[in-house]
Amino acid sequence: MRVRRCTHLLLEPRERVSFGLAAILRGKAEVDSEVAWVALAAHLDQAVAVDAAECALLGAFSARRWQEPSEQQCASPAVLRLLELGLLLGDQPEHARHLARDQAMCDAHWWPLAAVAHRHSRWQGVDSVGDMHARGLVTANDLRRNFGAPPPAVQPRDGSYAPLPRQADDAFDALLGRRATCRNFDRDRPLPLPSLARLLQRTVMAQATVEAAPDTVFLKKHVPSGGGLHPVETYLLVQNVEGLASGFYHYHPVEHALLALPSPPAAELARLACTMLSGQEWFADAPAMLVLAPRFERCFWKYRNHAKAYRAVLLDVGHVSQALYLCATEAGLGAFVTAAINEADTDQALGLDGVRQGAVAIFGVGWRAVRQQTTEFDPAHRVWG
Repeated sequence: MRVRRCTHLLLEPRERVSFGLAAILRGKAEVDSEVAWVALAAHLDQAVAVDAAECALLGAFSARRWQEPSEQQCASPAVLRLLELGLLLGDQPEHARHLARDQAMCDAHWWPLAAVAHRHSRWQGVDSVGDMHARGLVTANDLRRNFGAPPPAVQPRDGSYAPLPRQADDAFDALLGRRATCRNFDRDRPLPLPSLARLLQRTVMAQATVEAAPDTVFLKKHVPSGGGLHPVETYLLVQNVEGLASGFYHYHPVEHALLALPSPPAAELARLACTMLSGQEWFADAPAMLVLAPRFERCFWKYRNHAKAYRAVLLDVGHVSQALYLCATEAGLGAFVTAAINEADTDQALGLDGVRQGAVAIFGVGWRAVRQQTTEFDPAHRVWG
């Protein structure tokens, strides 16, 4: 048997602080702390507790070169446990699953720290709203009471600021002023298909293609993209759009067309929408939701193992989100975007692996409700005035 270490691995010492019971009984408040090591691997969904000896053992194996362990190592409980956990990888059939997952990360050319951060910041089954209520962190006053005052909204530097001329507002300024996140969708009013199609056409549709070679094609869109690669793809969760059955779709940016994907029944789809949104029920009624799911391998094809590549992908998602926001506002529609999503549940629903491609944010669009039941941030009263 040959063995190597997994490719993307971070070892973190975590300190657990507790109050000593014996000291408390003596009327003293003494703090005890205990340090435990955890392994964070990019191909594993959970952190793994390891001891100091196992940390040293992981350091003894290469991540690039296969090694023949000694007979003593092969029989070592530590080696066997690390192989079972997937922190060490073997070339035997029983190790194939972990080896394949590790190889997928390598083939996608992830930068190691970004790969670990991406994997271990993904949510599955998280109810962010329930957690917010349980912790008493619902309102701004709740936040201030628990965390104290925030850093100032503006942090001036020392010196004298020279005022700039202020221009008179025009129609575009009025459009910018009407952009506000919608938390009150009219669940009974369907979104017209032409409105959805125009939104896609203005934001994520390819306006032109450039063929450097038959197998090397670049797209020109109305939004910028790192390296001109446009890795962000669009999947739709349709709940109430005229002319479209409810369910999941994939958008083709060159053909400007939708492909229906396997989808659950409408009632289950509504529950899944709320799960994907990590319990943000005020968004879950949107007639159409756009899942922004980058193909990381498209970006990392050029920026291989690059420290800035993952950041460029996230910026791309932001560019698309802002364009969607403005185009929806111009059309008189309400919209939202959120990164507080259960990525793992969303990827599973869409058949994505989270390595070569995975959900990063969800954008929703539809008609605003007549009444504001959930507070929206509209201090200038441009929307609800």
